[in-house]
Amino acid sequence: MWLIMKVFLLQILAFLLFGGGLHCEASTRRHTFVVREASYTRLCSTKNILTVNGQFPGPTIYAKKGETIIVDVYNRGKQNVTIHWHGVKMPRYPWTDGPEYITQCPIPLGSKFSQKIILSSEEGTLWWHAHSDWTRATIHGAIIVYPKNGTKYPFPKPNAEVPIILGEWWKSDVNAVLEEMLATGADPNVSDSYLINGQPGDLHPCSKSGTFKLTVDHGKTYLLRIINAALQDILFFSIAKHKMTVVGTDGSYTKPLTRDYITISPGQTFDVLLEANQRPDHYYMAAKVYSSAHGVEYDNTTTTAIVQYKGYYTPSSPPSLPHLPGHNDTNASVHFTSSLRSLADAEHPCNVPLNIGTKLIYTISMNTFPCPNNSCLGPNKSRLATSINNISFQSPTIDILQAYYYNISGVYGDKFPSGPPLVFDFTAEYPPLKYETPRNGTEVRVLDFYVVGWGFGNFDKNRDPLRYNLVDPPLQNTIAVPKNAWTAIRFKASNPERHLSWGMDTAFIVKNGKHPEAQMLPPPSDMPPC
Repeated sequence: MWLIMKVFLLQILAFLLFGGGLHCEASTRRHTFVVREASYTRLCSTKNILTVNGQFPGPTIYAKKGETIIVDVYNRGKQNVTIHWHGVKMPRYPWTDGPEYITQCPIPLGSKFSQKIILSSEEGTLWWHAHSDWTRATIHGAIIVYPKNGTKYPFPKPNAEVPIILGEWWKSDVNAVLEEMLATGADPNVSDSYLINGQPGDLHPCSKSGTFKLTVDHGKTYLLRIINAALQDILFFSIAKHKMTVVGTDGSYTKPLTRDYITISPGQTFDVLLEANQRPDHYYMAAKVYSSAHGVEYDNTTTTAIVQYKGYYTPSSPPSLPHLPGHNDTNASVHFTSSLRSLADAEHPCNVPLNIGTKLIYTISMNTFPCPNNSCLGPNKSRLATSINNISFQSPTIDILQAYYYNISGVYGDKFPSGPPLVFDFTAEYPPLKYETPRNGTEVRVLDFYVVGWGFGNFDKNRDPLRYNLVDPPLQNTIAVPKNAWTAIRFKASNPERHLSWGMDTAFIVKNGKHPEAQMLPPPSDMPPC
């Protein structure tokens, strides 16, 4: 297995590069983010965590479609940090996108970096989070993008809205968990609980008073902006005795989809309409893990919050719990995700690429490396490692974007293979150990892609494309590839970054076009030093 960082260099036409020109005429909003430690108590114990402005979850950014936002980020914490605007396209201006050592070096202690967020076609719910090690476990928050003036939602306007941020909590320091994983080569310790808006819920000890409560009026409709900020876990989410109607995902609208539960991947967002149409009472909303892994430890806790109706009544005690699918119910997970469809109407067209210039096949694997004297704690005393097409990523000491822009050699390679080096049964339940696929499925992020197909087993390049949905596939920026399965996506190469979870990183660099409006803008003067 090569331990070399590889980067794609894609030469594409100017009109494919960027979804519009500069947003100089749009209004600009300004925010201040101060990264600092704050003391928080959860699960009967107190610890210091990294926060933005002392808040956990962090502050919500509100904007309208097409606006520009300036966020002045001050690092007053105890480690270097970056902030990433998840799902924002950042046309022509990737410098402040935030992935550590991809588009920038981290912000040093005591320093400031003014990050420009350029909104273009995004509309709905996105989010921001730290992009340095595991700091995003506590540094994250919502980005809510409203329709621009003169336009409206493609669904009846809700009476109110509320962000619902799903997360994780470790009693120990998350950096210590990460360091132990790196030192031992084994799986990381699982979290001690999941969270809804920063709280474990009253099924956990010492948590009743802080449980998040959503107060509703009977007969009204509420827009829930649901974000999965968990580090690596896919979650089921449901509300007892209520159905939810999905109307958007990842900053893009969908055809209405009414379900009892949703499946949400780490990094993914959903816009969901909740009708308060049940008997006035207290009802649990709840989330728990989906994990198809065999013999792998997972957080088996359930986090809860309470939907409480206004009025005079004696509430049920305890509130009703929703029925969530079993933790390994793959059919329930894929039944939901495969039902998503783009709105695909005149105001929200579905522009699926039909003429494909480059085809890539990625095999995403969990591998093992031998350790000296069998000293590691992974399978057979080895070290777990991940790869894409048998190549693993190593972080450089300067960010890839600056290396490309200033033509600095020796930082990245540009000959990443378009397919795996060997062909075998990639999705067998027990492949050769060194070719193991991820046991929990894999999260993939590319800025805005259409999910045109998926299936279990190995991908058949002749048969499977015949079943692609090229009419109204969902437009997403995050997708979970099921274990022992494949997912097909199509996208125009219009972003300077692509990354996967668990350190399976790959970056795309899109070259400048011939015309000025298709060329990258110069970096800001206050870029963090490397």
